[in-house]
Amino acid sequence: MEKQANPFAVLVQKEISDYIYSWKFLILIGIIMLTTIGSLITILSIIKDFAANIDLENSFLFLNLFTASDGNLPPFITIIGFLGPIMGLALGFDVINVERNRGTISRVLAQPLPRDYFINSKFVAALLVIGVAIFSIGFLIMGFSILTLGIYPSLDELLRIVFFLIFTCLYIAFWLNLGILFSTIFRQSATSALAGLAVWLFYTVFYSMIVNLLANAFYNNQANINIFLSKMARLSPIGLYNELTTILLTPSIRTTGALSFEQLYGALPSTLPFSQSFLLIWPHICALLAGSFICFAISYLIFVRQEIRA
Repeated sequence: MEKQANPFAVLVQKEISDYIYSWKFLILIGIIMLTTIGSLITILSIIKDFAANIDLENSFLFLNLFTASDGNLPPFITIIGFLGPIMGLALGFDVINVERNRGTISRVLAQPLPRDYFINSKFVAALLVIGVAIFSIGFLIMGFSILTLGIYPSLDELLRIVFFLIFTCLYIAFWLNLGILFSTIFRQSATSALAGLAVWLFYTVFYSMIVNLLANAFYNNQANINIFLSKMARLSPIGLYNELTTILLTPSIRTTGALSFEQLYGALPSTLPFSQSFLLIWPHICALLAGSFICFAISYLIFVRQEIRA
């Protein structure tokens, strides 16, 4: 007797097919790939010039592929930090309201399957597509670099790069859930898209301006201003991701805050192992996870309570 397919798996497969064949996803992947390849070619030409004169065991050469820049093109972490939210919002802003406007929700929910399968399959499929895309780009960078430079990453570098890609997927998942939230709240896809872009634009452009104005208004000491700016930056998902990736891909960073002269006195300049860097970014990971779960939980509660009519 033929085994019946899992309804949830069928929905996920259908959503994955819709995502990967959509023009918005293909355009975004094309933009990310073009900017990444341009930045990679530039960085490889720079690395070749000094790779023969450095200690490869302690230089973290492969991490420079994701963090270094020649000033003309931004590094990969900046590219993905800028375009990642757009990818998440693009995959999530119309997953609910466009189905409602077409009347396909009532047809799907007329089948004998739980109602939450619908919204859960949208999120799982989008997260799988994002994960495959980000890991493919990351391993493409490493593979192309190995073929070009003829050297291999150390275990510490490999762990940092793999977890960097995982946390990048987590970062994009936050914006995906935000897009799903707006898609659940608003009836029109254009409204949910504009709402998501407004939040992204606020944190990208206006948030830092507002925080700088507040810092200069309330503090006169530059040290206090820097501490205030550092704390307020962690209230932004973009600021959290930037600090997380910078600490993870820069082993020489030993703390997330300012150090006193007493703490600096007698300290030897060295790099942290991966485990210690992971402990430094653990609060950032928890904050991104919490934000993502909150957005999806609100979307879930709103969707299961909404009235669906044919």
